[in-house]
Amino acid sequence: MVTDLLGGVGGLLVDNAQKLLVTLVIIGGLIGAKQLVNRWRRDRDISSRLALVISAVLAVLIAGGLSSLVVVWELTGALSSAYDGVDLGRQIANVVLSVVILGGAYALSDFLGHLIKDLAADQQAISEHEREIIHRTTQITIYAFALLVVIGLFTDNIGSLLVGAGFLGVVVGMAARQTLGAVLAGFVIMFSKPFEIGDWIVIGDDEGTVTEITIANTRIQSFDGEVVIVPNDVVTSNPLVNRTRRGRLRIEVDVGIDYDADPDRAGEVAADAVAEVDRILNVPTPQIVGKEFGESGIVLGVRGWIDKPSARRRWQARTAMMSAIKRAFADNDIKIPFPQRELSGRAETGGFRLADGEQPSPESPDQSGESTRKPQAEPRENGDND
Repeated sequence: MVTDLLGGVGGLLVDNAQKLLVTLVIIGGLIGAKQLVNRWRRDRDISSRLALVISAVLAVLIAGGLSSLVVVWELTGALSSAYDGVDLGRQIANVVLSVVILGGAYALSDFLGHLIKDLAADQQAISEHEREIIHRTTQITIYAFALLVVIGLFTDNIGSLLVGAGFLGVVVGMAARQTLGAVLAGFVIMFSKPFEIGDWIVIGDDEGTVTEITIANTRIQSFDGEVVIVPNDVVTSNPLVNRTRRGRLRIEVDVGIDYDADPDRAGEVAADAVAEVDRILNVPTPQIVGKEFGESGIVLGVRGWIDKPSARRRWQARTAMMSAIKRAFADNDIKIPFPQRELSGRAETGGFRLADGEQPSPESPDQSGESTRKPQAEPRENGDND
């Protein structure tokens, strides 16, 4: 009897070892296939339709491989009776079935992600940020539904579990209110669209080009090459300047002219010079405004517009404007004055002076500046007569 028992246990162990080995081979093959496909995608520039087909094939492969685990472990009956009682054998079946469900949810979310990307590529109204939000929202929905199914495999009282999960969500929400605020701000940015990827924006002290917009933060590449990560709640709570939105930007250069020069003529010369710059638009036309009476001359503001604003185009336009104005002023004998000061002197007329041989009066101040007046006697009190 003992021999039969040991033989049965040994056979069971051998059988389970074979199943475990097959399971490891299937899972390793799926992971390897996924890694190979990802590496192949990175090394080649493929079209969106081909990527969609590859994602669909990979999803079917993963789903088939995970489904084969059910056959290997002989758990096909557990699929139809997952909610009938709870015992140890069923718990093993539920674990394997949970792995299959979560793997299928992952494959489905990956397929839908590429489908959304392919559909959004043909729609100009959907930005890359909105596509990312839709993709992440779809992923969360699929994973939440799969998680509910998995929870349903292990318990029948889902309502009480959801109540506990809701209470836990409130506690976590209070502890991570800043992160949740950033996530909600990400949805606000998605619907309001204050900027898009590639726009030149200014948020507080940070300025640069938007490179990525996620649910929680916005990434900006500064003109020094630095990557600045700004939380979305900071983006929505601070004034934001979008220099790209209107498609054009005004450039202003201040230049001083000598007080002897005619400001109207100098303004016409500067406007004509700026109008000849290739990077400056003809409409709106360049404008000249008087800024102030400076210490060395009259300051004029020369204004022009550029299209497709960027930091590089702005500085190139400013440099070209300055060069054109300097050449035009030199050709028309209009002086750009250096900083200068005008000094003047005057004789001292104030103060008190003595004539020759005159003695200072008792009330006149002495050389030290103190008065030479003699002190007066203090009045005596009544009844103190000598």
